[in-house]
Formats: sequence, C-alpha cells, structure tokens
Amino acid sequence: MNVIGVVGLPASGKGEFSKIAEGLGIPVVVMGDVIRNAVKKAGLPPTDENLGAMANRLRAERGMDAIAILCVDAVKEQKARLVLIDGIRGDAEVRVFREHFPGFRLIAIETSFEKRLSRLCERKRSDDVGSAEGLLTRDKRELGWGLGNALQLADIRLNNDGSLEEFTARVTDLIHSMEREP
Repeated sequence: MNVIGVVGLPASGKGEFSKIAEGLGIPVVVMGDVIRNAVKKAGLPPTDENLGAMANRLRAERGMDAIAILCVDAVKEQKARLVLIDGIRGDAEVRVFREHFPGFRLIAIETSFEKRLSRLCERKRSDDVGSAEGLLTRDKRELGWGLGNALQLADIRLNNDGSLEEFTARVTDLIHSMEREP
C-alpha cells in the first residue's frame, strides 16, 4: 500500500484534494475527524474555537503526534493500493506516518492568503473564520503545531491559486501517476 498525505494552511485546498481523490476511488483518512469526534463526545458544537481547543488538548495530553497515532490503524485498515491522509498539521505527524508507512509521500497545497480568505468567506463551514484577522489567528495556531515544518518536509508541492478546474486536473494527474507506482 502506498500512503500519501496532504498538508496546507487553512482553506488551501486540502479538502478539495481529498474530494478529487475520493472521486477517483482513493480512500481518505481525515485527521480532523478524530478532533470532530472528540468535540462531539464532549457535547460541544463544532466551532473553530472548540475544535482548536480540543486539538490543543489532545496534543498537550498525548504529544504533538497524538492525532496521527490515532489515525494509523484507520490507514492500515484500508484495502487499497493508494490511501490519502488529509489534514496533517505538524512535523511530528509526518514522522509518525513515515515511520509506519515506508515510502510515505507528503503533498503541500500552496495557496495565497487572499485566495484562502476568499474561500473561507464563501464556504461557510461551522469552523470557518470570516475575517482576515480570524484567518491569521487560525494560521498562527496551526503553525504553532508545526505546520510550517510539515510544509517544509513536503515531497511534492501543488499551487492552488488558479481555478478549480486547473487544480482538479493537477490533482488527477498526480494521483494517476502515484497509482502506477509500485
């Protein structure tokens, strides 16, 4: 099994990458689901504040690699040639995946601040922030988890400042090439 991960700042296109991959039949393990489930179990609404606090708590209690460790079994359960991990937020998580999955490849989605802010204002997810200040705060929080270091560890970089059609074509080509790898 080949395992790839996707990393990027908030609203860079990680979720869109995952949708494209799923559409191509690639199973996706979403790291954020671990956090969303913990927030739900705590009886809290899935706001940016609650999700961020829960992610911080899990990492403080169990280590910066806690969420990755919780995802390893879900990846191993997949019966596919290629599996995607969505939502890597730090270099400690990258190390976990490289340790458990030899040949693990990390893909960084790079998108301008302006484009990311525009997307956040359009998509209206419960955990989205609606202002430049809110996005800067979220960026700072996630960079504090080692996101900047994870971005530097990327094996492949994809720019997502263009159209959805352009991004879809790039992702599709990349996934098809990875499916052909041994």
